[in-house]
Amino acid sequence: MGRTLVNKQAIVATLKQELSEATMVAVINYQGLTVAEITDLRRRIRPKGGLCTVTKNTLMGKAIEGDANWQALEPLLTGSSAFLLLKDDIGGSIKAYHDFQKASKKTELHGGVMEGKILTGADVKAIGDLPSKEQLMAQVAGALNSITAKIAIGVKEVPASIARSLQAHVDKE
Repeated sequence: MGRTLVNKQAIVATLKQELSEATMVAVINYQGLTVAEITDLRRRIRPKGGLCTVTKNTLMGKAIEGDANWQALEPLLTGSSAFLLLKDDIGGSIKAYHDFQKASKKTELHGGVMEGKILTGADVKAIGDLPSKEQLMAQVAGALNSITAKIAIGVKEVPASIARSLQAHVDKE
């Protein structure tokens, strides 16, 4: 039995809600994946703030209709599409997908959309290669820590060098 109009409208409303919370959408070809493998993919990206949803391209087309942020997704709505709706840790979610892809070797990344711009598969992979927010924060904290340490050493060294030069002057006399 097919889906009713009310059922389809509910799916489109759910997709609109999920898209409003997402920062990026990646489109993958899921053809050939088993239910267990799709479930594995969902489990991998969920802790990173991502969501994997499989829906008809026409329903996703209705969900993005009139939304300037996601309108660029339209050319990617072909074939057997699964959508990775990424919210929090975009890089971590993409890395989790790439780990899954290496393990299964069955999916193909078509591309994605972020901030109204269409991204190729290579662009999405490049975003996944960026360091995570935690890594960047650690790098900034390390840089700030080294600067403060150098300032403290420099401030401590000024009186010590004055004392050494005075001592050297006293020793000469």
